[in-house]
Amino acid sequence: MRLLHVATVLDVETTMDEGKELARTIKMLKEFYGPVLAEKKYAILSHCWGAAEEEVSFQEMDQFMTADEEVRNEIRRRTGYQKIVDTCRQAQRDDLEWLWVDTCCIDKKSSSELSEAINSMYEWYHLANQCYVYLHDTVGDTLTHWDESMAIPKWFSRGWTLQELVAPSVVQFFDQKWECIGDREQHASVLNRITRVPTETLKIGFGGPRPSVAQIMSWAADRTTTREEDRAYSLLGLLGVQMPMLYGEGKNAFRRLQLEIIRKSNDQSIFAWSWSKKTGLSDSFLADDPSWFRDCSNVMSLAPDEFVKALAKELPEDELRNIPAKRLRTFTVSNDGIQIWLPTATYGAISEVRLACCQTTDPWEEFPDYRDMPLITMSVALFPSDCFRFFGYFPKSTTTKFHVQIGLQGTFPQWFCRASSAT
Repeated sequence: MRLLHVATVLDVETTMDEGKELARTIKMLKEFYGPVLAEKKYAILSHCWGAAEEEVSFQEMDQFMTADEEVRNEIRRRTGYQKIVDTCRQAQRDDLEWLWVDTCCIDKKSSSELSEAINSMYEWYHLANQCYVYLHDTVGDTLTHWDESMAIPKWFSRGWTLQELVAPSVVQFFDQKWECIGDREQHASVLNRITRVPTETLKIGFGGPRPSVAQIMSWAADRTTTREEDRAYSLLGLLGVQMPMLYGEGKNAFRRLQLEIIRKSNDQSIFAWSWSKKTGLSDSFLADDPSWFRDCSNVMSLAPDEFVKALAKELPEDELRNIPAKRLRTFTVSNDGIQIWLPTATYGAISEVRLACCQTTDPWEEFPDYRDMPLITMSVALFPSDCFRFFGYFPKSTTTKFHVQIGLQGTFPQWFCRASSAT
């Protein structure tokens, strides 16, 4: 991790303001790794990038001391440079020696360094002593009195800032004049309305019940990124996965992200996207982008034993005891697609598939009664040579029996089902 030395940056500013000669051997950036990095106390900046020509790159900051005076003065006039200096001043007030800023602390010309930074970024924000959120388009404390009729600062619409809101232990908000307008805990209720992130998560992070995959995806549903791939890459840390960066792959980045989640987790809420949609068909088992999870902010994942309890109102006790626990616990990805076993009810060409997740109004309830929670259901339309996910109401036979086994084997972009026949 490459950090800016706060005192050096501010000393350089003072020296230049006074018209004195700079010591060209001084370095403002220094790299740290492992145990040495763990000992460093640092602040971290969360912000929206301005125009590219206004920000300061790693190369410019690294060569700042040896550049000629005309180049240095041009850099100092940029809003991005002033943002770095103002952040250093705040860090100094908080007695923090080091600072990380994404514009100048990552060598983006190195694809390996950029990939490492993206995969490490959540942890870097999590370990920071302070995270400063700079709202460049805000004057005064607009958060305390915010309501739905007011404009939302751009920072809340960007993909990367989601993990920057959730990961750090301490988050402070500043307006464009660098006046502090409160912290994350103080504004938790308003931030919940703006971002969909639960209030308790905003207060204590992931220290309590971990949100489901679908919930985390829903937080990103309306956020945008400059590069299409970053809609996926910006979620890596929040979802606890790592994968290489392949800029140019477009929407395939989000598909790769979902497959990495499936390989690591048995959270079936990843298939709950658009569960409340009223009409339509889809030939894919995976979502195209986070916006497909917009209706999943209250979808809670269920462990296998919780899933069995939730099925109690639909299955006789003897059938519940015969459910193969391992099949409910695992699903696999192969070159032939995704294979998963789930309870199903079949109505002719349509099958209703129960997922191990439910809609809840209080994910923090200590002893929930899973039998009272409605399970999320997928409707699968079966045809002789194909299968589609079906959205909306369809007439159901009253004589259809509920079964405990279904194998969904998905090939991309299409998938098909093997289901036992209903009587």
